[in-house]
Amino acid sequence: MIRRLLHWLRKPKMLSVGADAPPFSVVDHHGKRVTLEDILDRPTLLWWYPKADTPGCTIEGCAFRDKIAEIEAIGNIFGVSFDDPTENEAFAEKFDFPFPLLCDTTKSMSIAYGAAKNTGAPYPNRISYIIGTDGKICWAESVGDIEAHVAAAVQRMKDI
Repeated sequence: MIRRLLHWLRKPKMLSVGADAPPFSVVDHHGKRVTLEDILDRPTLLWWYPKADTPGCTIEGCAFRDKIAEIEAIGNIFGVSFDDPTENEAFAEKFDFPFPLLCDTTKSMSIAYGAAKNTGAPYPNRISYIIGTDGKICWAESVGDIEAHVAAAVQRMKDI
């Protein structure tokens, strides 16, 4: 009970629906710089995962990969982790991910979005946001059930 309470107290606060999406500038797994301004052309799904090529992250990434036609008909999708471009490139290639994986190696993007409390966090929390073309958060979710989350994220993209 005390461990759960301490975890909850240390857990970062997610952004609220309607909040401005914080600016960011990170590289993707191809080494291309991506900023908030770059993604505002269409609704964008950002999904954080703890570590490249681990079981839960692979399940989530493959589930989004399998829904890519539905997602791309509506907007953009980017995975986000603390992994470096080499780790994320190997992950993307191994599982044939058709979307960019953003490399938040300084953890600043994850802190701004509430996926990590501070730079001492070993991994980001598994969370997702949809950002509208106006730069506002349209949807925010902390992930419990990965497969249900992917279905909900895709549905929310369709509802925008």
